[in-house]
Amino acid sequence: MTETQQDTEEASYDESDPLVIEGDIAGDYLERLLDILDLDGDIDLDVEGSRAVVAVDGGDLKHLVGQRGQTLDALQELTRLAVTAQTGARSRLMLDIDGYRAHERERLTQLAVDAIKEVRAAGTEKRLPAMNPFERKVVHDVVGAESDVVSESAGEQPNRRVVIRLAD
Repeated sequence: MTETQQDTEEASYDESDPLVIEGDIAGDYLERLLDILDLDGDIDLDVEGSRAVVAVDGGDLKHLVGQRGQTLDALQELTRLAVTAQTGARSRLMLDIDGYRAHERERLTQLAVDAIKEVRAAGTEKRLPAMNPFERKVVHDVVGAESDVVSESAGEQPNRRVVIRLAD
């Protein structure tokens, strides 16, 4: 890396940014957790929009994801609690392990695109399977980018789902 590239990279990393601080706290917490579990993993910290994003990759981490991401969701909540305990502010941090959320985002985007096509072709609403908050947000974001369809969440957890229909 050239000196100019390093200066530019350091300039974009504002250590006083609350989201950067969240990411650092989360990274430290997860590093300790990996040490306790005797697992290898590379921790990558980033800020996307209004959220700190922490990704853990490498080693044998699939069991930290669990069935349908349930273990990952629990680890994300524990990490958020660790951040909140140190900062005093509620954390909206997003945790990804072994690329699971990135892969799910692609799958859910395609599911939403297909559902939008069905709604347009049939003119009727489409009820998607029950989803967790992360999954619903991905679908809502895809639908929100379209002008002729709308989406809403319906039902109660754990059976809360997205319903897509033509806009009025």
